[in-house]
Amino acid sequence: LAAWTAAEGVRLAYHHHMGTVVQSQEDIDTLMDATGADVGLLLDTGHAAFAGADPVALARRYAPRIAHVHAKDLRAGVCERARAGDWSFLRAVLEGVFTVPGDGSVDFGKVLGELRDYSGWVVLEAEQDPKKADPMTYASLGFGNLRRLVTERGP
Repeated sequence: LAAWTAAEGVRLAYHHHMGTVVQSQEDIDTLMDATGADVGLLLDTGHAAFAGADPVALARRYAPRIAHVHAKDLRAGVCERARAGDWSFLRAVLEGVFTVPGDGSVDFGKVLGELRDYSGWVVLEAEQDPKKADPMTYASLGFGNLRRLVTERGP
């Protein structure tokens, strides 16, 4: 399927996500090892961190296969409480486990360094309760943080 879609000009990519069969570093490694180069990875930094994976290591290992990026940060303290309390994914989101780049524990400077040859889309995400975190405020904050990091890194 991936080879056929590639021949049609569409790259097939898998989006790892909490609450699915592919969420941890081991799950991602198993999927990528079992598929060929025609299958890309949608790197979701927030979901990777929530699952206990290292987004920097994922970016480094799979850089040539990364087809899309969701730039999302993780509030480590909320994540620890979610794990300790065995919260549902929805509760963790509503409690603020995710935030925009630069407002959490993911090292986006290092992630971007590993993606220096990447030329695709980077989607800013925060998956937050809009009653607690104004979407425009956080989108502006995340965009500003990513722009600053890219500018600091240079071409």
